[in-house]
Amino acid sequence: MSINVNRSVSDQFYRYKMPRLVAKVEGKGNGIKTVIVNMVDVAKALNRPPTYPTKFFGCELGAQTQFDTKNDRYIVNGSHEANKLQDMLDGFIHKFVLCPECDNPETDLHVNPKKQTIGNSCKACGYRGMLDTRHKLCTFILKNPPENDSGSVKKEKEKKNRKKDKENGSSGGEAGNHNDIDAPDAVVSNDDDDDEDWAEETTEEAQRRRMEEISEHAKGLTLTEDLEKSLEERVNIFYNFVKEKKDSGAIESADKEILAEAERLDVKAMGPLILSELLFDENIREQIKKYKRHFLRFCHNNKKAQKYLLGGFECLVKLHQTQLLPRVPIILKDLYDADLLEEDVILAWAEKVSKKYVSKELAKEIHAKAEPFVKWLKEAEEESEGSEEDDEDDNVEVVYSSSARELKMETTKPEKSDNEKEDIDIDAI
Repeated sequence: MSINVNRSVSDQFYRYKMPRLVAKVEGKGNGIKTVIVNMVDVAKALNRPPTYPTKFFGCELGAQTQFDTKNDRYIVNGSHEANKLQDMLDGFIHKFVLCPECDNPETDLHVNPKKQTIGNSCKACGYRGMLDTRHKLCTFILKNPPENDSGSVKKEKEKKNRKKDKENGSSGGEAGNHNDIDAPDAVVSNDDDDDEDWAEETTEEAQRRRMEEISEHAKGLTLTEDLEKSLEERVNIFYNFVKEKKDSGAIESADKEILAEAERLDVKAMGPLILSELLFDENIREQIKKYKRHFLRFCHNNKKAQKYLLGGFECLVKLHQTQLLPRVPIILKDLYDADLLEEDVILAWAEKVSKKYVSKELAKEIHAKAEPFVKWLKEAEEESEGSEEDDEDDNVEVVYSSSARELKMETTKPEKSDNEKEDIDIDAI
């Protein structure tokens, strides 16, 4: 059965079709794997090598992949449902197939191993641009360029060979024969002359262009090398980056740079764990207000990042146990009020004591101290549900006492709706 390449288009007469992905699970135990039976046909419809979407699945799932090109077998380790892989394929299509201008899939990738860049051109609208190379798949593409790009690599080699021949000198007879070549080769010859002129140019503008090219090349090499490193190494790179910003006094205005570095290293979810270690101490209540914007860039609508923030908080309590352990509930309330932690994340954390970040004994103490706040959250939720049924109670809510020891009722102004709460302008903070 054929489906639209761009599944967000519901038009049944949409001209760009692809086969629905077929997956077959083989093996048992540690040897279980998922064979994508029709990957060759799917990849042909997308005009991409079948290794690209297969490797993309591996990157997204954190699983190893295997390619048997002779027998057309493309494998992802582990058991994965076809529907899940189909949804994941949509992500690959949007990142590496669809044109960013016209949303058509009539695109080609152009890999430049020398500059470590991946270009994208569209036959439908004429768009030409560069892909964002931060995704892990880009490292694989740079090492394994598409076959349709091999021709340009071959031409590049031929061009260099002609240039070498010209530099070594040719006999008069050869020069005479060179004048008899056809027009296309004559154009290539002129290009070589232009390249030689540029190489000899010593103006300030020419030097600046060359330095920019070298810088871009070095930046691309660094990006590729960093993404190939282990998670621990990438986390350490991010830690040193944030520490350098803090030590230099530039931390307060560096929230966007810090987020970009975490995304570049593919450690965004773990960001709050590192930030907690570097930006929080026993004065955490004041520091939550000071660095709220930094944490929001990671935690807003990101429950995984919020879980890491809770882990960072537990580590902080371990370091400053005397000062912070008695204040656990009120600090959690501060994090909640700052929109850094969502209610369901806190309640899920409270359900299970973990020794992932601190000892089991300390984790139990932290959870015991947090109990009044957790209880307040649950009661506040029940009160909120009851108020929907009784209009007279619209302006009454449960307010947590700053002493962290008691709960009291207080009349307040109505809060904003959930939709308004979610729409946070982080830059305005």
